[in-house]
Amino acid sequence: MLASIDALQQALAGVGYLADRRLATAVFLALKLQRPLLLEGEPGVGKTELAKALSQVLQRQLIRLQCYDGLEQREALYEWNYAAQLLHLRVAEGRSQGLGEGDDAEREVYQGRYLIRRPLLQALQAPAPGAVLLIDEVDRADEPFEAFLLEYLGEYQVSIPELGTISAACKPVTLLTSNRTRDLNDAVKRRCLYHWLDYPDRERELAIVRAQVPQASTALAEQVASFVARLRSAPFANAFQRAPGIAESVEWAKALVALDTLAIDPELASDTAGILFKQREDVAALTHELATELLKPDEA
Repeated sequence: MLASIDALQQALAGVGYLADRRLATAVFLALKLQRPLLLEGEPGVGKTELAKALSQVLQRQLIRLQCYDGLEQREALYEWNYAAQLLHLRVAEGRSQGLGEGDDAEREVYQGRYLIRRPLLQALQAPAPGAVLLIDEVDRADEPFEAFLLEYLGEYQVSIPELGTISAACKPVTLLTSNRTRDLNDAVKRRCLYHWLDYPDRERELAIVRAQVPQASTALAEQVASFVARLRSAPFANAFQRAPGIAESVEWAKALVALDTLAIDPELASDTAGILFKQREDVAALTHELATELLKPDEA
C-alpha cells in the first residue's frame, strides 16, 4: 500500500496531514524497519496529529498513552482487577470447592479475565493489522518510567510477573512525542528513530490553513500564513515567550472566517491575540503597533 515515500506523503495528505519530505522519510523508515519514532519539537507543530493521521492511513486502531509527572507502570501497562479476584475467591469458598493452596490458588486468580489492560498491553495484543501507539509527551514522565519503557521499545514485549513475557502478535507502529521540557535518556533515544519537527515554512503553513479552513478566502489564508511566519521570525519572535503552533494558526483562521473577515487589520489582530497565544504576557505583547509591523506587505 505504501510502497514509497511519495505514496506515504500522498496518503497523509489525503487525510489532511501535509508532511514535508524529511518527515515523510522518517515515518517511512520507521514503518519499514519496524522501529519506534521519536518526534521532538515545540508544542503545536503536529506531532500528535501525525499519529492520528497514520492510524487513518494504515487503518489501525490508535491507542494513546498520555504521559505526566508521576505516571506509574500499572497505569501504562496493566493492573489486576482485585475486586473481581476477591469475589471469585469468595464464591469458590461459598461453594465449598476450595481452590487448593499455593500455586493452584495463584493460577486460578491470575488469569487473563482479571487483567485490566492499559495502553502498552492493549497495543501489544491488538489484533491484525495491529495498532498505532502514541506515547504522548514522554518528557513529562520521570526517568524510572523511561527505564520501564526500554523493553517495549527495544523488543516490542513486556514482562508481567504473574504471566511471563508478552510479545506483540503484530508489532505496533509506535510514535513517541516530546516537547523537550527535559532531555530524554540516551537509552530511549537509541531504541528509536529520531526526527525534529519544526514549524512549517510559509508555503506549507498556507497549504495547511487552506486545507483545514476551506471557507477562508485565498487572500485571508495568505495573510494568516504570512503574519504567523513573520511573528515566529526575528526580530519579532523576541517579543514573545512562545510562538503559536500550527493548531493556533488554523484556529485563528477559523475565528477570522467566523468574524466575516476579508482582511486582517492591526486592531483585529490584537483583539484576537488570545487565539494565537495562551499566555497573558504574549497576548499583551501583540500591541496595535507590533501588529501593524507584522501586517506590512513583504518586500519584493
